[in-house]
Amino acid sequence: MTQRTQPPVLWEPGPERRERANITAFTRWARANRGVEAEDYHALWQWSTTDLDGFWSGIWEYFDVRPDRPYDRVLAEPAMPGAQWFPGAELNYARHIFRDRDDDAVAIRHASELRVLGEWTWGELKRRTAAIAGGLRRLGVGPGDRVAAYLPNIPEAVAAFYACASIGAVWSSCSPDFGVRSVIDRFAQIEPKVLLAVDGYRYGGKDFDRRDVLAALRDGLPSVEHTVVLDYLRDAPVEGALNWADLERAGEGDPLRFEPLDTDHPLWVLYSSGTTGLPKAIVHGHGGTLLEQLKHLNLHLDAQQDDRVFWFTTTGWMMWNFLVSVLLTRASIVLYDGSPAHPGLGALWDLAERAKVTVFGTSAGFLTSCMKAEVHPTEGRDLSALHAIGSTGSPLSPEGFDWCYAEFGSDLWLFSTSGGTDVCSVLVGGVPTLPVYEGEIQAPALGMAVQAWDPDGSPLIGEVGELVVTRPAPSMPLFFWGDATGERLRDSYFAMYPGVWRHGDWIEITERGTAVIYGRSDSTINRGGVRMGTSEIYRAVYGLAEVEDALVVDVPQRDGGSRIELFVVIGPGVSLDDDLTRRLARAIREDCSPRHVPDAVRAIPAVPRTMSGKVLEVPVKRILMGEAPEKVASRDSLANPEALDYFSGLAGGDRG
Repeated sequence: MTQRTQPPVLWEPGPERRERANITAFTRWARANRGVEAEDYHALWQWSTTDLDGFWSGIWEYFDVRPDRPYDRVLAEPAMPGAQWFPGAELNYARHIFRDRDDDAVAIRHASELRVLGEWTWGELKRRTAAIAGGLRRLGVGPGDRVAAYLPNIPEAVAAFYACASIGAVWSSCSPDFGVRSVIDRFAQIEPKVLLAVDGYRYGGKDFDRRDVLAALRDGLPSVEHTVVLDYLRDAPVEGALNWADLERAGEGDPLRFEPLDTDHPLWVLYSSGTTGLPKAIVHGHGGTLLEQLKHLNLHLDAQQDDRVFWFTTTGWMMWNFLVSVLLTRASIVLYDGSPAHPGLGALWDLAERAKVTVFGTSAGFLTSCMKAEVHPTEGRDLSALHAIGSTGSPLSPEGFDWCYAEFGSDLWLFSTSGGTDVCSVLVGGVPTLPVYEGEIQAPALGMAVQAWDPDGSPLIGEVGELVVTRPAPSMPLFFWGDATGERLRDSYFAMYPGVWRHGDWIEITERGTAVIYGRSDSTINRGGVRMGTSEIYRAVYGLAEVEDALVVDVPQRDGGSRIELFVVIGPGVSLDDDLTRRLARAIREDCSPRHVPDAVRAIPAVPRTMSGKVLEVPVKRILMGEAPEKVASRDSLANPEALDYFSGLAGGDRG
């Protein structure tokens, strides 16, 4: 990958924008209260990543975190893994969501393919959250119990999450379009006491009844004592389940109470797949999540009093957790459940007009799709309220940047971001006081000591390397559920560079301090921000008797998107016909998710493997990206080096 030349500046914040930015006020506070002489953002970032005690205690103080018991120290143990943040303190994430709220102000605007645009005020959200919490307590849910949610992106899911947080129960969610096996692989690890679900959903104009799936989930999750079902698709009871309305009715009138909890008490469990084994069940705590989201959503997202923040997401992606945390700020949020392309690619832009969205968050893939389809969002729509677009999930191409500015004009703040489920936040992203360069992410986030490293652990500037984080941050995982020794967590992030977080992305830090992400440096497959391990896809594929061996890779494309390519070795006398291709797609759709259905399926003579039998996923991916085979794998170390020849030929242009 060659060094980039300096791209054009597409946006520069004016004096008024700089002055009203939350980060400007924080910088002045840091000067007055911490003696920080930060002449620009990069100096402020330098302080935030070297004086960890000063910076994170500053975030605590500046955003007026109100503990039930104060902390003894800021960072008691700075090692990675194992950093201990704010020991001794007790607090509750949800208390900070609801404090000092006007009951009549709108907290949530929401719409779906089943519901017209509606609103929940803070009073409604508080009442519903308290009722759900009361109902859960009557089911025996207490601090530390796990509540699993198979729910769409609707306000009931938000209230249920806040209810769990207020109790100290541990939340975990999956989107209803996830297949049975993928859901059980995730939820079974944490042994939930209660399962919250819907009876079905509508997507792309089609209804999907999930009652049979729900029955399979209950059979596969023996720890579940109670199932609560929301009549979302149809008004009909589900046998053996408690109706959602009855759950709320049981807790109706209960006050909203907040359990005081240690800062490292689990808040939620998120899932991020690796290349082997079950998905990683990543645990984040009340304290670390609260501090990180207060910092990022106020200072980087720059969420302010009149903002209406939308992000297209499902409950199976960490961006949902990110979005519901926006209510820690003075902004309100906008939810949508449904297809972004139904009845056309203008659906989300129509929602932005109706809801008067000010910050529109989406994936790079969606923006690229709009660009390719020649969608013109502002034609026939009043999007004058919209002043910022956020892009994540995959790298946004320079052409995608140009399209946004061609469509929305030079006043738009376009911020591309990259982070992940692992930290449930952003590592490199937007800064409202910095310019936007074509195709680049504005800067590393405050408190995130991000660098690009070569294989020997030397920092790189202007060259592509492994994305690493050299200092601990509060939202790094507390642990993986079920990983008693911590071995899997260490293997996931610290095996390559002991004591330093290796994220699994290729990144370039430019001389300007901006960043460019070049995709995953490992072989997990990222679709719409949801990472699925290749092991999960193989399990689905191997369920077909015709498949003897397989290899799957996600290959970045020049337009900023990516292509999932599945290669299969099939048995004697079998051909890869349309029927087998359809059955492979169906198996992946039902067992994994619709997002991870391959863009192409090809029959190959053999899967390249090492002497120890490991599949060469990353080397094949790099060959298909144009790298020379001799640079990505030593043929002497392979059990069947001739198997690489097929991929060399494919990369040479024969992709028919």
